[in-house]
Amino acid sequence: MRGHIRKRGNSWAIVVELGRDPVTKKRHQQWQSIKGTKKDAERELTAMLSQIENGNYVKPQSVSLGEFLNQWLENYVVPNTSPRTAEGYRIIVQRHLIPNLGIIPLRKLEPVHIQTYYAQAIDIDSDSIKGLSSSTVVNIHRVLSEALTHAVKWQMLIRNPALAVDPPRRRQKEMVTLTEEQARELLEEAARSPHRDIFIAALYTGMRRGELLGLRWKDVDLDLAQLSVVQTLHRMSGIGFVFRQPKTSRSRRSIALPPSVCVMLRQLRERQVVERLLQGLESHDDDLVFCHHDGSPIDPSSVTHSFKRIVRKLGLVGVRLHDLRHTHASLMLKQGIHPKIVSERLGHSNIGITLDTYSHVMPGLQEAAALRFEEALQEPSETVAQQRQGYTL
Repeated sequence: MRGHIRKRGNSWAIVVELGRDPVTKKRHQQWQSIKGTKKDAERELTAMLSQIENGNYVKPQSVSLGEFLNQWLENYVVPNTSPRTAEGYRIIVQRHLIPNLGIIPLRKLEPVHIQTYYAQAIDIDSDSIKGLSSSTVVNIHRVLSEALTHAVKWQMLIRNPALAVDPPRRRQKEMVTLTEEQARELLEEAARSPHRDIFIAALYTGMRRGELLGLRWKDVDLDLAQLSVVQTLHRMSGIGFVFRQPKTSRSRRSIALPPSVCVMLRQLRERQVVERLLQGLESHDDDLVFCHHDGSPIDPSSVTHSFKRIVRKLGLVGVRLHDLRHTHASLMLKQGIHPKIVSERLGHSNIGITLDTYSHVMPGLQEAAALRFEEALQEPSETVAQQRQGYTL
């Protein structure tokens, strides 16, 4: 394989002969322009020849990182991921990556560009970027790295510059849970909310928002006092409401219901049947448990906004709707419920997640375990001693 350089104004043209097409006999050449001295061009020619011979050469392209990311979203993410995942990727790309790195040509993106952006992103005092949480920056890094991995696969890049970058460590947020008294106050205030029943179910079952809004009457057995989590509801921009199966097999689970929740659900069902009759509609087992009067799904964001108004009125700073799930788990563990049971109710993939997440609400757990272990070893010896004493007498 041969190549040479040519002077072209203020730059140099590198020309590599790739041979002739075996059918058309057409001559093939690879051209590349480079600015700098003749020695710079010669070094680039040597590197280019080596890359072509090793099969690592990537043809220069003028596409920017932003243009590539949009292509990646449409050509890979949308066809190969769930609607919710695709929407999450699109938000990260359009809200964070393109505004801050999108103008950089794809092939000129360097690790220092990425590392500098991360440092600015988590700097609250930065004028251009409002401080992001470390978890958000880690998610941004994950999406960017995955996108650039595809750029390498598609031979648009030789290497992935994100692999040479260290994202910030996730800072563990302090979990917010309600006390028994706060939970009672919240339920009293929620009695005037149109989403009262949802908040009651969330607190008493530990279910996620999407799981509650995707619940159907055929998934509820009030005679056995239990329900099954088999689908979730999400609202996707540009798509609308989407029902999906839970992410993991453990998320598909059965949850036992306390008597008060069974009574609440029976009353809710009776009201819905009457409302449908007044509208000339029939009730079916496929109907959603928590829905509008006509049976249509409830927008998840409206439930969240309604909850925010309640906690704001009660002065419960930093409490989110998802914290009802944490409160459910915490109160059960404080009551001495076995972590395995709590893990099953929450749908965690393993009990280790439950223990790691809620270990702080189980004071004295290790101390109790140490005492029980000691008691287990002492009991036999004490029994033997008592037997010997009785035999001697």
